[in-house]
Amino acid sequence: MQRRKLFAVALAGVLATGGLAACGDSPNANKDAANSKGVDFLSIGMPNGTVTESNNPFLGTSAGASLGYRWTIYEPLGMWNNVKPADPAKPWLASDIKWATDYKQLDVTIRDNATWSDGQKLTADDVAYTFNLIKSNEALNIFALPIDQVTVAGSKVTITFTSSQFTTWHKIISQIPIVPKHIWEKIADPAKDPIKEPVGSGPYTLKTFSQQGIVLERRESGYWQDKPAVKELRYTSYTDNNAQTTALASGQSEWSFVFIPNYQQTFVAKDPEHFKVWAPGVLGIHGLYINTTQAPFDDPKLRQAMNKVINRADIFNQAEAGYFHPELKSVTGLPQGAGDAFVTDAYKGQTLAVDVDGAKKILSEAGYKLEGTTLKDKSGKPVTIKLSDPAPWSDYQTTLEIIKSNLAEIGIAATVEKPNQNVWDQNVQKGDFGAVMRWTNGGSTPFDIYQTVMDGDLLKPVGELAQQGNFGRFKSPEATAALKAYANATSDADRTTALATIQKIFVEQAPMLPVGSDNVGGAYSTKNWVGWPSDADNYAPMQPTQSGALDVIMHLKPANS
Repeated sequence: MQRRKLFAVALAGVLATGGLAACGDSPNANKDAANSKGVDFLSIGMPNGTVTESNNPFLGTSAGASLGYRWTIYEPLGMWNNVKPADPAKPWLASDIKWATDYKQLDVTIRDNATWSDGQKLTADDVAYTFNLIKSNEALNIFALPIDQVTVAGSKVTITFTSSQFTTWHKIISQIPIVPKHIWEKIADPAKDPIKEPVGSGPYTLKTFSQQGIVLERRESGYWQDKPAVKELRYTSYTDNNAQTTALASGQSEWSFVFIPNYQQTFVAKDPEHFKVWAPGVLGIHGLYINTTQAPFDDPKLRQAMNKVINRADIFNQAEAGYFHPELKSVTGLPQGAGDAFVTDAYKGQTLAVDVDGAKKILSEAGYKLEGTTLKDKSGKPVTIKLSDPAPWSDYQTTLEIIKSNLAEIGIAATVEKPNQNVWDQNVQKGDFGAVMRWTNGGSTPFDIYQTVMDGDLLKPVGELAQQGNFGRFKSPEATAALKAYANATSDADRTTALATIQKIFVEQAPMLPVGSDNVGGAYSTKNWVGWPSDADNYAPMQPTQSGALDVIMHLKPANS
């Protein structure tokens, strides 16, 4: 699961400097949001800049994915709440969900009253078609699911897998959009088609699409459960974090997942009664992915030394405003609290700390030479690296500047590049980068964190898209085997043994330098709508790009009702 989803770039031609993304006559201009009663629409924003005109629910680079509205059009089998990751999924399109004890077989019963937005009935055949589509199309199988067979008996679908799905069950249930067979079987290339006129089972349909605003309208009939109270969803893609924050503080935007420096003063204090931030933590992390195919960064010793000089406290306090991505302490990269129970015996109590002298010692013993302020590799060449993230991601940009300064302490000359989001995302997936700050997937165990970084099953040659992980092209058959062993273990003892191997490789070979833990939070307003999740009622994640965003929308009621 992609936690951050801040696919942000400069929005040329739409935003004035420091302004808002929606101009006065924009379809998204929420003139009523802060001033009138009886508002029947919800304004949702993300700091994503120019978005790709695509509604393909399987593509992470589509507008539907980056803004989150794909989940209001297409629905999953169930809703998994990553705020409470150990809880079972809430049935959604499936009225009943049953896993075999070995997690190699899934039986789901499909609701008999669901329809597609074109009026056709949603059936078990549509669900079977979706999973067979994923099975037969590697580009759509973003979770690398080992699907064996898919069979249908009436309203029941049985899916078997060649290995245990203990660590991926939540993805299968809640992060695979079910698509209509009668539409998709006519699509020539489902992995590339932009799906300009999406037909889904969700409560909303696409009304208008433009860079100024994307509007979805409520289905007035045919939806399988009670209609949501919100009649329209109006999405705006703001140029960067600052523009998104300004929109929130003015009431122009009512819901976003965005990094807000000094969020109490900048946002909450503007309307303490209505402006809120809720940022629950999860088992996911952020860190510096290193391209391990590029010399000399294919050397674990060099990566170890880099790991020792990263000042995570500075990053937390300066880049993350002391709240957004809490500083990681454990050398295993696991976040405090959520990850404590998963730290194996070998690393209990071992913490990450700045150790410049220790880093220099590692480098010296490995054959590197520090000549003045320049580190020379074993062949005598200066060690340089390019760090890149989209310019609008202000917290990541500050992080990269801190890391640049940290690396200079051991003679590594770093430069910071700021490509636009589309270019950056393609470069990351193709392995065309030096190092990038990025998130990991997250789940109910640490598996997703380590899989995103090290799984050989996700490894693609440089130049081919790696959508779900191993962006740094880290090659370790031992790590891949240990991840498989963990996923397929039938006892806690076997899982602990496998996890010990996984953590040893992560610590000693440093394929990614862990920096901060993750959250699935959001900034929102109760001015027009109430019913948002909270500490008191944490029924779903707050992030509007997660599949659980649909559950949030279904809970909202008018504030004046």
